[in-house]
Amino acid sequence: MREILGRRLQRLRDRFQSLRPTPGRSGGTPALLDAALTCATAWQWPVLPGVGRSAADASRCACPDPDCVVPGAHPFDPGLLAATTDPRMVTWWWTNRPSAPVLMATGGAAPCAVSLPAGAASRALVRLDAQGMRLGPVVATPTRWSLLVAPYSLERLGELLYAKDQVPSSLRFHGEGGYLLLPPSAASSGGQVRWEREPRPGPGRPGAARLWLPEVEAVVDALVEASSGAPGGGSSRLAY
Repeated sequence: MREILGRRLQRLRDRFQSLRPTPGRSGGTPALLDAALTCATAWQWPVLPGVGRSAADASRCACPDPDCVVPGAHPFDPGLLAATTDPRMVTWWWTNRPSAPVLMATGGAAPCAVSLPAGAASRALVRLDAQGMRLGPVVATPTRWSLLVAPYSLERLGELLYAKDQVPSSLRFHGEGGYLLLPPSAASSGGQVRWEREPRPGPGRPGAARLWLPEVEAVVDALVEASSGAPGGGSSRLAY
């Protein structure tokens, strides 16, 4: 099954090869188009291009907000509702905007995520590995890491958080109606987004579209436990 999906993805790439920008001519970034097509076709994750940086000043966002707090790394035109798995639309977007960041619309049938500061995430993953906790894909930026989880509703998340005595304030939740910046996009804080742990098929699931994702309850429970017991009764291990 994996070989069949791989051949289908290659045929899609070959079909749209003539539409791709040429790096020497237009500053194109084929890696971003490849990543967007893989997300959309192999994994069935709806994607759309981020707004990107200003052509006049690469340190500023291309959106109209002069004080944008996530420069380049958010939807603008098209808006989030335009996210799609259609390879034709994906190819058209990145042909016309070859350096646009890759955004995934979270929730629905797509993964959700729990994010936390990079340093805390690195320590937490070591601890969770030692405990035998099985994690899914992990997206890393220089400032924050995002642990991908199975889709959840806002109601389910609310019930989960209500049942907890204490949840580290550094945790952020990317659920229905949200989005996540994916590799190999440029991070809003500088540097590049990367896979700390790449997506992998689940046990007994040869299809690449059947990527294994943990449930949000299991991940939050593990992170809350990992945040407790700081040396000397100090603050959370997951603090900024």
